[in-house]
Parts: sequence; C-alpha cells; structure tokens
Amino acid sequence: MTQIENGTWVLVADSEKALFLENVADGENPHLIVTREEEQENPSDHEQSANRPGRMNDTGVQQRSSLDDTDWHELAKERFASDLADILYKKAHKGAFDKIVIACPPQLLGDLRHELHKEVESRVVGEVKKLLTNHPLDEMEKILKEELEAA
Repeated sequence: MTQIENGTWVLVADSEKALFLENVADGENPHLIVTREEEQENPSDHEQSANRPGRMNDTGVQQRSSLDDTDWHELAKERFASDLADILYKKAHKGAFDKIVIACPPQLLGDLRHELHKEVESRVVGEVKKLLTNHPLDEMEKILKEELEAA
C-alpha cells in the first residue's frame, strides 16, 4: 500500500499533455496542486505528412513496391516521453522532489520507463496505469488514492 505523502510529486500524463502535481496535504487526504503543465501540438499523421509514400523498383519487370512513410504523429508521442524524462531528471538533480508517482496509460508508461534516468527511477514510489489528464483535480486525487491503496 502506497500513499501520496506530503511533498510527493505526481506526474499525470498522456501522449500530448502532462501535469506535474505536488501533494500539499497528508497521505490520508491528498491535496494536489499543479506546479507545471506541459503540452505538445501533435496533429494527426495525415496533417503532418507532406507526400505520398515512396515507391521502389523490384527485381521483376515493371514491378514496384511502396515504402512505408514515417508516422510523424507516433514519433512525436515517443519524443514527448523523452522530453518528460528530461524534465524529471533536471528537477530530481536539483532536489525538487524526493518521491514521485507516475500516472499515465500503459504505452506511455513503458516509453517513459525506458527513458527515465536512474536518479528519477530511484524516486518512483508508485505507478498508476490509467489516463487521468481529462479528470478534474479532486477526481484525480480520489482515483490515485484508491489505485495506490489497492496496489
């Protein structure tokens, strides 16, 4: 059973938006305040692509194959996880937090785990595999408390 103790940071993120929160109350009744917000413009891949996918000649006569185009939307999502990991590392290195709970969908959580520096990894006290960015703060507090107590 993990509690969000006083001073614990909480990162609530999806692939385009992140909220950095801090608990300013006790672990029994957490009260989260927003300390920082990050957002990324990430239009659909169709809007970001400039050309049709390329073609390549095959070994046969008059045969051509298409090439996969870069999925810019997916690439931006992966970069966002890396950007969040960089922010967390800089804040941890400066001593801004001792403990952090990370709450995000499973795919982003996996990408983030891969990018986190050991200095941040050692401060992670809990993980919640849910999309919470669209919830109001009081609901986030309730869901986080329930999920961490059940873990």
